[in-house]
Amino acid sequence: MLTKNIIENNSELRSNEQIIHSYNSFSHQAPNDKRPKALVIGAGFGGLASAIRLSARGYKVEILEKLDAPGGRAYVHHQDGFTFDAGPTIITAPFLLEELWELCGKKMSDYVTLKEMSPFYKIRFYNGQTFDYSGDTEAMCKEIAKFDSKDIPGYHRLMQAADKCKHLGFEKMGDVAFDGYTDLLKALPSFTRMRAWNSLYSLVAEHIKHPLLRVAFSFHPLLIGGNPFSVTCAYSLIHSLEKTWGVHSAIGGTGAIVKGLVELLEGLGVQIRYNSSVKQICIENGKACGVELECNDASTSQSTNLRKSNAAERLQADIVVCNTDSAWTYKYLIAPEHRKHWKDKRIEKGQYSMGLFVWYFGTDRKYPEVPHHMMLLTKRYKELLNDIFKKHHLAEDFSLYLHRPTATDPSVAPEGCDTFYALAPVPNLDSQTNWPEKSEEFRKAIEEHLESTVLKDLSKHIVTSKVTTPLDFQNRLYSYKGAGFGLEPLLTQSAVFRPHNRSEDIAGLFMVGASTHPGAGVPGVLMSAKALEKVISHASTIR
Repeated sequence: MLTKNIIENNSELRSNEQIIHSYNSFSHQAPNDKRPKALVIGAGFGGLASAIRLSARGYKVEILEKLDAPGGRAYVHHQDGFTFDAGPTIITAPFLLEELWELCGKKMSDYVTLKEMSPFYKIRFYNGQTFDYSGDTEAMCKEIAKFDSKDIPGYHRLMQAADKCKHLGFEKMGDVAFDGYTDLLKALPSFTRMRAWNSLYSLVAEHIKHPLLRVAFSFHPLLIGGNPFSVTCAYSLIHSLEKTWGVHSAIGGTGAIVKGLVELLEGLGVQIRYNSSVKQICIENGKACGVELECNDASTSQSTNLRKSNAAERLQADIVVCNTDSAWTYKYLIAPEHRKHWKDKRIEKGQYSMGLFVWYFGTDRKYPEVPHHMMLLTKRYKELLNDIFKKHHLAEDFSLYLHRPTATDPSVAPEGCDTFYALAPVPNLDSQTNWPEKSEEFRKAIEEHLESTVLKDLSKHIVTSKVTTPLDFQNRLYSYKGAGFGLEPLLTQSAVFRPHNRSEDIAGLFMVGASTHPGAGVPGVLMSAKALEKVISHASTIR
């Protein structure tokens, strides 16, 4: 029988208290501190990076975090001696993180240890065939030859196209704020050179013929919330990012990076207030001037953003930076009369990314044959993606990303044990799935699939278990429709067509994170903080 040791919420809060104690840096500002004040809503990667950059530019910064600890989607769960990264586990373009330490005159390597993966991840197809994906050209050609050596020349051509997209789309445009249509006009030649109107899958199919290899080289947009058959081929840049800078994992988990960033902020005197949920962004004369917080006993409806509070605290600021889901922010934190661009109708008409079903579990034995990162793909590819993105239908089959961090770092589990999470892309809440009823059935199906494929006798060895669904993304992370990555990164929802880093509606309001430009994924979120600097005034110029 499955052993389930799901701890109570208050127990998990206690397990985080030690971390929070070391994180908090409530430095008292001198009364004569004349620096302009920036409030940052959300302590995810985007919020932490923005706070560091703003502080370096002369702002007095305070971060407001709804949860009891930092990280946002990169929150860390501690349960029964196991450590679970809640969200991102793959680090590419680590130089974007290193820049933050350099801004503070420090070295990231003194705070965080990254280990490069080799291979990056193993892909297991429905028929049992496997493909080890890496940045080594010779090794990749050998892997391709296992399926069809005729596709090797096509692989080289695909990588050339990916390199072009990395240069044009990431290096030249990643930190451009796309503040208006002038920025779009300047970028049109690059979009044309990338043939950005084509889908990623069509680009892959142009060069790769074997059907399974087409899957292996096109699933990557799912890592940032996009359907490979719909998103622009510009996202082939992910291949080049990985090949150029590698795929890394942090010792101690991604949470170790979050902890290091918070330590940087401590040194800068930046305050982080946890358990501080924002009720509304305050606007006067068309300009954001601060926020109103919910009182400590505020409650949130399971299906809406209705809140109950008897009193609320107001905080004043010169600017407000949101590392929150943009759609949720505009719809629920800003009164309709202040939104000429992001009206409710526009928000509702957006096409949103898929949801995520994540099962975290620990075992009392080790599975040394399972690598750190593994993809287990079902037979249906396009059909399953249609179910998820277009039909909003929860299918019986699924594809999985299986994360086993103990393959690299045994410290995230008790001795002799393994830590896992299995992530399945699922429809967002437009599917009307009754997750409280469906969750255990879906989890059990994943368990049985893993047991029959790569984790022998799994059901006999599970000692701790935890599940999150799109409903949790909505209720806990305030993600609109429970989408894992905000608006889907379609061409018509990218760059100038994505929520701007500087609000189109409200002066003094700025957006960073997965749901704004340039998009999701750790590199994209960190680049949004760089884009912020392009549209924000230096503090010394503000009066």
